[in-house]
Amino acid sequence: MQGADLELLINAARRSGEIAKQYWRGSYATWDKSDGAGPVTQADLDVNAYLSKTLRQQRPEYGWLSEESEDDQDRLDRERCFIVDPLDGTRSFIQGDEHWAHSFAIARQGVVEAAVVFLPVRDLMYFARRGQGAYCNDIPLKVSDARTIAASTLLAARPAISPEHWRNGDVPSFERRFRPSLAYRLALVAQGRYDGMITFRDTWEWDIAAGSLLIHEAGGRATDRQGRELVFNSPTCKANGIVAASTNLHDDICKHLEMTTN
Repeated sequence: MQGADLELLINAARRSGEIAKQYWRGSYATWDKSDGAGPVTQADLDVNAYLSKTLRQQRPEYGWLSEESEDDQDRLDRERCFIVDPLDGTRSFIQGDEHWAHSFAIARQGVVEAAVVFLPVRDLMYFARRGQGAYCNDIPLKVSDARTIAASTLLAARPAISPEHWRNGDVPSFERRFRPSLAYRLALVAQGRYDGMITFRDTWEWDIAAGSLLIHEAGGRATDRQGRELVFNSPTCKANGIVAASTNLHDDICKHLEMTTN
């Protein structure tokens, strides 16, 4: 079933890209979600409507978790669950930037089995199946061989370099880079183009589910900020941040972090 599931996600990603590109750099409705949850566009909703109809028709026994759908906790009783971000990097999409993505995953009993991160404008299809490796446009992915945080290059938003997150307030001397889509950040780390990625805020599962499998299948490790394994299709739909890198670098990053009690 994993192979068929991955093919289903890849096909859905390509069609989602076609839908979203009809709006990109054009005129469309956009508004802010409640509770400061960020912007949403008509493209987000149209892609979500397509995915909800198509994927759920193909796999009616699977649960459904999407950023743009009301949460139905019936998903918690399903063996498998779709975890979907119809359009990751909405702010970039609105600005006309190319670095937005579709991020789709299928989790079985908390573990991601199949995943796709697709950047339609750049025609970059990242995909992975558990135990079968990770790829970008059929080229195998492998995380970098960086071992220590000193002099490494990490993808991170500016708040990640605040001293409060680091042991004794001592921020390590890594080079910081940024991409707006969390899914794309994880894909880039899996590809070895950057050494790791970090975010310390609570992180929605739909932002990281697909990318976490890319990291795993590329030989790296992705956990929450405390080094705990990620569990998907959870009641809260959230992780306590994320640290993703090669195994050695991941462990070194965690050694430098100020651990929280969450």
